[in-house]
Amino acid sequence: MTADDVRTLRWIALGDSYTIGTSVRAPERWPDQLVARLAARPVPGVAVSLVANLAVNGWTSADVVSRQLPVVERERPDLVSLLVGVNDVVQGVPTATYRANVRKLLDALVTCATPDGVLTVETPDYTVTPAGADYGDPVERRAAIDTVNAILAEESAARGIAHVDGIAELSRRVTTDPSLVAADGLHPSGSQYATWVYRIEPVVRDLVRRIAMT
Repeated sequence: MTADDVRTLRWIALGDSYTIGTSVRAPERWPDQLVARLAARPVPGVAVSLVANLAVNGWTSADVVSRQLPVVERERPDLVSLLVGVNDVVQGVPTATYRANVRKLLDALVTCATPDGVLTVETPDYTVTPAGADYGDPVERRAAIDTVNAILAEESAARGIAHVDGIAELSRRVTTDPSLVAADGLHPSGSQYATWVYRIEPVVRDLVRRIAMT
């Protein structure tokens, strides 16, 4: 097989600090780690290129709708990922508003990339980090994170969109392993993102195989 025989899938990542990788170097972000792993052991005949990481620290689901979605609609990539919700929790966005924004996003994304080209990822639990209590009552915020995660999972399932759960569970390991927290005491470290990739990679490989067959 030559380079000309390889189809390159264009991926755009959407979301907030957990996708742009606040407080870690670019190669440590989970999208970058995932691309590196796929390149090291590629799906035959297919490559994945992260053409844009549009995620922004502090942005809510409404920000993704207004500022990131238009780029996807214009560029129409092969693969899109969405991880958003923590800032809706921190800023007290009503649950119904978050759900409406998620529905708007997912309905639009499946028209841009088809259901096989859309991936949603669960939000981690920042409340267990050293700085977590600075962003609201940990008990209340943890319950709210569980709620937005349930909404994203439900809305993804309703549209046949692949969803990666278990990220919140992985993030809670920081209580026994401080190396999983970045230097800011709040965001995941590159080591924690690596644990995410082990969960995300099999799902993405399956999507890549399906897309390659179309």
